[in-house]
Amino acid sequence: MITIGGRPILWHIMKSYSAQGYNDFVICAGYKQEFIKEWFANYMVNVSDVTFDFTRNGEVQLLGATPDPWRVTVVDTGLGTMTGGRVRRIRSFVGDEPFMLTYGDGVSDIDLFALEATHKRGGQTVTVSVYRTGQTFGVIDLDSDGYVTEFREKSRSDGSLINIGFMVVNPGVFDYLDSDSTILEQDALRQLSLDRRLGGYVHSGFWHCMDTQRDRQVLEEMWQNGAAPWKNW
Repeated sequence: MITIGGRPILWHIMKSYSAQGYNDFVICAGYKQEFIKEWFANYMVNVSDVTFDFTRNGEVQLLGATPDPWRVTVVDTGLGTMTGGRVRRIRSFVGDEPFMLTYGDGVSDIDLFALEATHKRGGQTVTVSVYRTGQTFGVIDLDSDGYVTEFREKSRSDGSLINIGFMVVNPGVFDYLDSDSTILEQDALRQLSLDRRLGGYVHSGFWHCMDTQRDRQVLEEMWQNGAAPWKNW
């Protein structure tokens, strides 16, 4: 619920999905879930001009509102539940169809249609989006005698591929989610990889997480400057 431009990062992620046609959301909530529920309960009032007509028993009229075409289900998945356990707890809400799955701490201009197409072609149980991160420091290469053969600034090609979320998941994933203590990344995805049931989609556009206050400042500056690459709506 940390904000960018006055709106929670969750809203930004959902707007990105919605702009590409994905409008049915299930939120795996836990700690302080009441804030998420209250925010959605008051969403239309907060984003619209409103008339409160107390001559008609406090009737509320939303003026000029264009509602997002969303269906949002907020599920209490427990306080101490691990990431895989949280997904396990929403099984009855996603049914027997493939579904999208992502984290709540990163924004991207990812092409969800291309991601979904990659998943369908590959036939894996889960397809994760991966992104090449840049090195933090400059790069030095040494030969076997200890001489520096290259000294240069870092580039994205020096980094490693990481999982940035934005997954497509088949119902078969639930066979890998044993309990509330299952960690999605360390348990389920690792085993899927060993079983050759985990695919990858390489995203080469924009992605940025919000793990620190500095991350938030960077994203806030992008938004305020009208240069937010994830804004596709």
